[in-house]
Amino acid sequence: MVKHTVLVTGGAGYIGSHACVELLQSGYPVVVVDNLSNSKSESLARVEKITGKPLSFYQADIRDRKSLAEIFSKEPIRTVMHFAGLKAVGESCEQPLNYYHNNVYGTMVLAEVMAEAKVRQLVFSSSATVYGESASVQYSENSPLGPINPYGRSKAMIEDILRDLSAADKIIRAKLPWKIALLRYFNPIGAHESGLIGEDPNGIPNNLMPYVLQVAIGKLAQLPVFGNDYPTRDGTGIRDYIHVVDLVKGHLKAIEALESEKFASGGCRAYNLGAGRGYSVLEIIEAFKRVTGRKVNYKIVPRRAGDLAECFANPELALKELNWKVEKKLDDMIADSWNWQCKNPQGYA
Repeated sequence: MVKHTVLVTGGAGYIGSHACVELLQSGYPVVVVDNLSNSKSESLARVEKITGKPLSFYQADIRDRKSLAEIFSKEPIRTVMHFAGLKAVGESCEQPLNYYHNNVYGTMVLAEVMAEAKVRQLVFSSSATVYGESASVQYSENSPLGPINPYGRSKAMIEDILRDLSAADKIIRAKLPWKIALLRYFNPIGAHESGLIGEDPNGIPNNLMPYVLQVAIGKLAQLPVFGNDYPTRDGTGIRDYIHVVDLVKGHLKAIEALESEKFASGGCRAYNLGAGRGYSVLEIIEAFKRVTGRKVNYKIVPRRAGDLAECFANPELALKELNWKVEKKLDDMIADSWNWQCKNPQGYA
């Protein structure tokens, strides 16, 4: 069966490039829009190498309404998978306006252009950072929202906008309602098993695993561990880590759901994409040593603004409604990450 065309915004980035692989391998024609501000076009050449299939690429910013409208007029897009956004918690605390402009305004422009093109199926890359401090450290989709940093607030604002859009449109456009899946990621790590694509951050990494990799390979001297006085089992922050390939498979399950009877009358629903268990920073460091044989030098430093002590998913709704669950274990995540780093010591450069 021939499948419909999917537009992937931010498709040259870490998660977006892995999504392109899964989409192409599943038979979806893929169109990528990326401004390459935090990604490399080389990733897309490697996506084509992995899959043996071509994709269409437009270098454009989602805030550029004219460019986006031209792409929608040229390509037979039916679903948008929206990854384009700035994503570093620490940086968002330093540059909040940049995050609101890129993430929130960019999504508004995208939604307006989609509406004009009569494309109303959207899979949105949200985040577990939309949740706030909670009595429970395991978050379900109905846990209270209360993001504690500008990155998380930008994602929560977008979720509100998309819910409002879906609710309003359901009333006035019953024949072509908005169908939106809000996918709240926990902590994606890992890389494609080929080692051809992976996470390639600009400058000093903001996320734990790429920092661990660059210390292990000798590119950076030492890993800063932000706080060892959290109320956790070893004092360091605990997060729910998920293999990036498992994560993007959740996006394909979301497309199937949007196309199903479940969303026949439209709607906007949130789903957690996580493993349902957490590992501390020190546990990740120890597991990395066990899997790779490489010791990681680290130093305890003060807590970082905007970080929760512990956070992991209740993924039951995604299993029930999307038929999705994680398949890969922590050792797979570490082994695939290390394979990527060893094959690409300078990333895509």
